[in-house]
Amino acid sequence: MRRSETCRSDRGFATVEAAMVLPVLALFTVTLLWSLFAAAAQIRCVDAARAGARAAARSEPVAAAEAAARTAAPEGARVTVTRSGELWRVTVEAAAPGPRGLGLTLRAEAASLAEDTGLLGDLGPGGPP
Repeated sequence: MRRSETCRSDRGFATVEAAMVLPVLALFTVTLLWSLFAAAAQIRCVDAARAGARAAARSEPVAAAEAAARTAAPEGARVTVTRSGELWRVTVEAAAPGPRGLGLTLRAEAASLAEDTGLLGDLGPGGPP
């Protein structure tokens, strides 16, 4: 076989290979972008939980702590504020971005010591012995 015949038979392979690779690259790009948006939403959930826990620890009303968390949370997030002992716990849950969240729920929780616990007041006016 001559070289020119070999080149003619190989010409279609580049087109076929490109046609097979382009959808894979497109899927990879979409997956990468979705991952970035999901990571950003997770960071917002963490920030929202921290903001709510700080507000609750300052003895603000529970509604104010929830509002602080909702302000920083992704749209449609569920915020719960509970107190267990001396700790305030704020949990933020949101669906991952994308069509119906792609079945993933992002979740973050923060806890903060309540300022009204009086731990520092136990030392007395003179400080530690």
